[in-house]
Amino acid sequence: MSRERVLALLRERPGGYLSGESMSRTLGISRAGVWKAIEGLRQEGYTIDSAPNRGYCLKDAPDRLRVGELFGLLSDAKIGSQLMCLDVIDSTNTECKRQAMAGAPEGLVVTAEEQTGGRGRRGRGFQSPRGKGLYLSALFRPDLDPGRASDFTAWVAVAVCDGIEACCGIRPQIKWTNDIILGGRKLVGILTELSLVSETNTIDHMVTGIGINVNQAPEDFDPEIRDMATSLSQALGHPVRRADLAAQVILALDRMYADFPENREEYLEKYRAGCVTTGHQVQLITPTSRRQAFALEIDDDFNLVVELYNGKKEIISAGEVSVRGMYGYV
Repeated sequence: MSRERVLALLRERPGGYLSGESMSRTLGISRAGVWKAIEGLRQEGYTIDSAPNRGYCLKDAPDRLRVGELFGLLSDAKIGSQLMCLDVIDSTNTECKRQAMAGAPEGLVVTAEEQTGGRGRRGRGFQSPRGKGLYLSALFRPDLDPGRASDFTAWVAVAVCDGIEACCGIRPQIKWTNDIILGGRKLVGILTELSLVSETNTIDHMVTGIGINVNQAPEDFDPEIRDMATSLSQALGHPVRRADLAAQVILALDRMYADFPENREEYLEKYRAGCVTTGHQVQLITPTSRRQAFALEIDDDFNLVVELYNGKKEIISAGEVSVRGMYGYV
């Protein structure tokens, strides 16, 4: 743990020096403990300069998600106040739910370098290659009617776009309800799962999982989704440091949760501005049918308003909608 705390201090002073004595005092460990942590970080690939009478300076760091990379940046945040940065896990959502049932507090964020059983909506798998994407789940315990959970996921979609824009300078778009796309291809998957208190039909906890394609090359995607998926590095033409992205996404989630539900108009405006579903022909997909419609607008409850071919309007509050021109729908 000393290693993570030393790293957090170094990350708070990018390009600046910190003395071993200062870190020793701040962390309540010996100077020898600081030196041991520094050497351990160097062995892990961190480039840390040292200079007499100046101390230590972090010059370069590997692309890894770990508590020391995030803790200092999230020190004032509720979401991210507790962190679990794992190497390999079946699913960050599954682990976050396990922690929730064991009594973990609101604000826990779980990340992983790799998922062996990443999941998307409707039980689909979510490809989670090692070290390529950002896979994180956050634990919420909102005082919220279960019927408003779909609203919450829409707010999360806006927050994810905010975080990506803050880190990368580009803003992706939203395919209703919660697919995040870039250049017509899927960039992010979001899955929100909730647990109810049966006696009162209230929410015990909600876990929102976010999977972002960060540094995947086309060949990192399976052939069947290669033409439908993209990554930030493909769009930007250079790699993105996942720890920096994680920090900005978590901070955006924290701001979103502080705003929820009072600041509804801002998030509704952002959602409508970024939604690529409206104004297009769509398919309304259920397990037993596919219906053609035209997407008109997003209503005040984040529902999709469509016009059927018989001229009738219908409000869609949940389900799967394909948009013509995306994901192979022509």
